[in-house]
Amino acid sequence: MHHTSLRIQGAIAAGLLVASGAAAAADWADNSIGYRYGTRFAEPYNSQDITKNIINFTHSSGYKYGTNFLNVDLLMSDNKDDNAQEAYITYRHTLDIGKIAGRDLSFGPARGVGFTLGFDWNTKNDNSYASKKRMWVVGPTLMMDVPGFLNISLLALFESNQPKGVSSRYSYDTHPMLNLAWGIPFGGSGFAFEGYLNYIASKGKNEFGGPTAPELNFDGQIMYDLGNTMGMGKNTLRLGLEYQYWRNKFGNPSNVPGSLAKTPMVRLEYHF
Repeated sequence: MHHTSLRIQGAIAAGLLVASGAAAAADWADNSIGYRYGTRFAEPYNSQDITKNIINFTHSSGYKYGTNFLNVDLLMSDNKDDNAQEAYITYRHTLDIGKIAGRDLSFGPARGVGFTLGFDWNTKNDNSYASKKRMWVVGPTLMMDVPGFLNISLLALFESNQPKGVSSRYSYDTHPMLNLAWGIPFGGSGFAFEGYLNYIASKGKNEFGGPTAPELNFDGQIMYDLGNTMGMGKNTLRLGLEYQYWRNKFGNPSNVPGSLAKTPMVRLEYHF
């Protein structure tokens, strides 16, 4: 790994430590436990539709100078994917530059300018690839002026992996990602449109010397506030439909079986 990449990753880690300490006194917080189920998941080099049960924990919070987002997915596949179990963790910390500077940085459709740091981490125990992904992310963010939120980020990705058959951790080329993340309510209807869209550039050669391709990953859900109609309180129990479209999954070119996922899901969340 290049020394420059190591210095950048060290700076990101240090920044996250400072940010997490500063965020201890949250102005608001939302935690949820969720469940997702789908029968048409795809995995590269596997031509079969895979059924997965997914349990997740999500934490969102905001404090004086920014916001935190943490999601932990525990994914359980059926026998078409070796009955594999996977853990995938995503963390993002977005600093609001205007709040730090004490200035109004809104312009046009943007209500503010931010700077995002974070990481992805996963491990999976399937019999073939057995991913052990590690990825640092850093870059600017625009917070758009919409009901709820819409953040648009341009992030640099520092990704590595050490799957089966690779003797040491392999670092891909540093590559950019355009990320949109949103949660937009439909007035007072109880419905909301939530999700993310990632466009990820090619990350150079893979750990086996083959080519990688740009990825497009859309994951959106229409959620309904079921708990409010049941007298449980607003946004306590939420039920919805989710759909994921993932082209060139994990950077695998389109000629690889299983590199295209078109996955409908049901989703249930309990917030506390």
